[in-house]
Amino acid sequence: MSSAPVAPLGDGLGAHVLVLNKLYMAIRVIPARRAFSLLVRDAAEVIAVDDGQYANYDFCSWMELSELRRQFEPDRHDWVRTVRMEIAVPRIIRLIGYDRLPDQRVKLNRRNLFARDRNRCQYCGHFYPTNELSIDHVIPRSQGGPDTWENLVCACVRCNAKKGGRTPEQARMRLVAKPVRPRRSPLITVKLGHDKYASWKAFLDEAYWSVELR
Repeated sequence: MSSAPVAPLGDGLGAHVLVLNKLYMAIRVIPARRAFSLLVRDAAEVIAVDDGQYANYDFCSWMELSELRRQFEPDRHDWVRTVRMEIAVPRIIRLIGYDRLPDQRVKLNRRNLFARDRNRCQYCGHFYPTNELSIDHVIPRSQGGPDTWENLVCACVRCNAKKGGRTPEQARMRLVAKPVRPRRSPLITVKLGHDKYASWKAFLDEAYWSVELR
């Protein structure tokens, strides 16, 4: 069976896929579209986890297995259509020729800050859409506050304006939680709350690995 390119016709392309290096160490999470591109080029293989056991599949074998899964367990997977068939989106892939170690640092950026605080204003405690939140320096820059995980929090527009260029104590405001540096990507923690990503846990050690979303 030839490795035909995947046509972007299914909702499954919005799913995320955990990437392992050659040594089965988690290194990043990528969109399903990117994962299929790697599989088609034989740069990666699928790792399927069932009942604590895992098996390796090349792209052709995974397409064949997808036909059976479509018949017997369609609700367990996200799906992408090709010209000829529907293919299950793998939850995990392994890069065949990549043995570099994962970067243990979590990038300090707006997306990860929102994920760490779960879109919750750290002053009033209410949850907001991303476009209604801002990033606040707990100790303002004007008072020497740094750009660090421990000094940055999500704040709604109203609370940010109320606090202004003051510390919480000066503004008589309280933080909902003390800001800390996450041990791994906050987005990974969010994903692990969904049953469909439960298989990732077999390759994620909470005490050590920080997986970066790209």
